[in-house]
Amino acid sequence: MNAPFTLRPYQQEAVDATLRHFRQSDESAVIVLPTGAGKSLVIAELARLARRKILVLTHVKELVEQNHAKYQSYGLTGGIFSAGLKRKENRHQVTFASVQSVSANLDQFRDEYSLVIIDECHRVSGEETSQYQRIIELLRQQNEALKVLGLTATPYRLAMGWIYRYHYRGFVRGEQDKPFQHCIYELPLSYMINRGYLTRPELVNAAVTQYDFSALPQDRFGEYAEKDVNQLLSKHKRVTRAIIEQVMELAAERKGVMVFAATVEHAREITGYLPEHQTALVTGATDLKDRDLLIQRFKQRQLKYLVNVSVLTTGFDAPHVDFIAILRPTQSVSLYQQIVGRGLRLDDGKQDCLVIDYAGNHVNLHHPEVGEPKPNPDTEPVQVFCPGCGFANIFWGKTDSDGHVIEHYGRRCQGLLEPAEGDESAKQNGRPQQCDYRFRFKECPHCGGENDVAARNCHQCRKAIVDPDDQLRDALKLKDAMVIRCAGITLSVGESKLRITYHGEDGEELSESFDFGKPGQRNVFNKLFGRRFANSQAPKVFSRTNEVLEMQGLLPVPDFVIARKQKHYWQVQERIFDYQGGYRKACK
Repeated sequence: MNAPFTLRPYQQEAVDATLRHFRQSDESAVIVLPTGAGKSLVIAELARLARRKILVLTHVKELVEQNHAKYQSYGLTGGIFSAGLKRKENRHQVTFASVQSVSANLDQFRDEYSLVIIDECHRVSGEETSQYQRIIELLRQQNEALKVLGLTATPYRLAMGWIYRYHYRGFVRGEQDKPFQHCIYELPLSYMINRGYLTRPELVNAAVTQYDFSALPQDRFGEYAEKDVNQLLSKHKRVTRAIIEQVMELAAERKGVMVFAATVEHAREITGYLPEHQTALVTGATDLKDRDLLIQRFKQRQLKYLVNVSVLTTGFDAPHVDFIAILRPTQSVSLYQQIVGRGLRLDDGKQDCLVIDYAGNHVNLHHPEVGEPKPNPDTEPVQVFCPGCGFANIFWGKTDSDGHVIEHYGRRCQGLLEPAEGDESAKQNGRPQQCDYRFRFKECPHCGGENDVAARNCHQCRKAIVDPDDQLRDALKLKDAMVIRCAGITLSVGESKLRITYHGEDGEELSESFDFGKPGQRNVFNKLFGRRFANSQAPKVFSRTNEVLEMQGLLPVPDFVIARKQKHYWQVQERIFDYQGGYRKACK
């Protein structure tokens, strides 16, 4: 059976990458394609090529229907198992299903499946009790070699980080287990836009007053509580009215406008300012039949404005949308890309898509997702090269006016290394190993091994590492100890000695000297300070004191310094770098 569609080159590459991966491995895999890239065609082609039973899962009935329709267009017959579509067919070679319906009817899926495809797979959590994981576990009982493939535009969850571990371009996304093992194919949004596969976004700064959410407290994922957002917005009704007046003015020449609101209360207020006969409001509480009808009317262009709250970021396809108004805050590059992606599909006569951010999100649409919540509002993605393997990492960080990285928050290099020659155990494992270079680390007092700053046991000798909080707590109990929160250091040189003075936040001072004429003391200095030079981006081995003076601006500053009282002076005993615990204020 010949395909009715000619796959775009990248779609064929994604299919080929899948076949190549699963011929070599049973480990789960992810394909990352931007919104509008035609994931349903990739799914249809893989299903067409399959010889055994496969199950295609997703979380909304619209996507079940869409993926099924593309497969049927090949002249093939597939089943639908979805309560929302009032069909429960599971006897076909290929079944398109909603995860909720399969999870509620597990006893009907005890056949042997060779492949599970999960669309919008960023929704898969690592919890064993989740609906997706329960289904996969059941199917693995019937077939140990079950293949699991996910497709998504945004392979990142705020609560988890990246949903996969290993990337085919040679880097790793963290040390913890993830729902998927490998990313086997990925295309950036800019590739699709530059080659005309997606509509060009016209990113315009809001000409009227924006909301300022920066003063609101954020949770650990960088998001805001609904009550705090509502309280802020209730004080800025004039701002909302002015924004919507501008939206209507700019929408005069536009075909379809999607407005993304911050909360349900906010969405209702917005809807009240828009022309009633041209506007629909969709929230999580909207009755499903009403929602379907409203979306259908919008797609048929009977309605011009579609206001929503967090429900139309995935699984929604209306190619005529050419204006996206963002009135909600988010720290997630992934979510931002999903929102903008609603307006980037190609359509007849569509030249561009106007995108206006009224929430001051300051998200660069083409920036990569870093994979960690923003440590500070003024950080941005920065490229940091590993001194060990040369890999170009992307971390949150800060740059100077020339674009040079002056600070970053990366811990460990994300590069993947092929097994060293003669390392038979690594070769048998068949998987490259993550580079072990650490930009921030805690040294093991037993073997000198470098460990993650949060490690409790050394990954090399397995012995317990003294916790910095325990060190601080114990020192604070001693009458003959001083603990300072270090605000900075100054250097002075006398003959071959280098004197470092640590300045505490409350004006205290502690000092110590390193005699560079003695190899042992010089080595200690290089281990403490040279190794961490320039945020550990450019470790140095200093041989003379004047070399240190010339570059003192790039020396690391410890967070805490602990000293013990000797007869007539304080002797520095511990310097705690890269502190992550709860002692944030200066200690006395």
